[in-house]
Amino acid sequence: MSCDYYGLPTRALDSGLLRLEYLAEAGPRLVRLCLAGSEENLLAETPDLAWDTPFGRYTLYGGHRLWHAPEAFPRSCIPDDQGLEVEELPDGVRLTRPAEPGTGIRKTLEVRLHPQRAALSLHHDLQNDGLWPVELAPWAITQLPLGGVVLLPQTLLPLQGEALSPNRNLILWPYTRWEDRRLHPYDDLFLVEALPLPSPLKIGYLNRRGWTGYLRRGILFCKRFVPQTGRPHPDWNCNVEVYLGDSFVELETLGPLSRLEPGQSVRHTEGWEFFPVPDRPPTVEAIRELIASLPLP
Repeated sequence: MSCDYYGLPTRALDSGLLRLEYLAEAGPRLVRLCLAGSEENLLAETPDLAWDTPFGRYTLYGGHRLWHAPEAFPRSCIPDDQGLEVEELPDGVRLTRPAEPGTGIRKTLEVRLHPQRAALSLHHDLQNDGLWPVELAPWAITQLPLGGVVLLPQTLLPLQGEALSPNRNLILWPYTRWEDRRLHPYDDLFLVEALPLPSPLKIGYLNRRGWTGYLRRGILFCKRFVPQTGRPHPDWNCNVEVYLGDSFVELETLGPLSRLEPGQSVRHTEGWEFFPVPDRPPTVEAIRELIASLPLP
């Protein structure tokens, strides 16, 4: 099914429970996601956010994208507005962007819709098509509308049977402040309130639970992944990061750092699921009750 996203051609997948649109010629980018019976896009739309790079102008567009970490300019944001290869699958699609100029990294995003639940799987592949080894980590970034709460589950039990070693970390970027009123730390949960404030915020941590989520307007968006806590990760060992701007929030998962020889590739997989939940004030008590009622690790 052909569609349109701010003048850019898109195609759509529809399971009867979810409708997903992706850019047909740029990306790989997922730009619209709606539940059955609704026209509300659960992903943020940011077609006007763009900046110049030595390789041309890079546009965020909104929705979901694949980068490679650690972040560096201009390596992380080489324009992806042309050259996309689209392969339709029986239950999804495979989107491939040929090797980037400068990095030699080929990006592939494979999406498959679940036939019986409002859920999908995403395989994020990075392949080194260059001439020398590259160390990187797959970085899956989802832009979401403001107005909700990010859920970052914590680990309370000791990791080695005794409480002699640390079991949690929290990483702050230079523009993040401890006193920011959007941050709400609790023993079992770290909550980030997605308010439209002018100052940006970014935090990250090593998530051992294998899921993170975003609660907004009676829908819990849950990202699942397999934590590889025994391997080093970017950004002082983060596998989950949250960036909050003045018009969107980004919920991000990262795979471990991998050294790719020429021709080698690495895969990072996410599972998405959308749960309809009571639309009530997101107090920590209500969120704890919600988490306990769902099949989350």
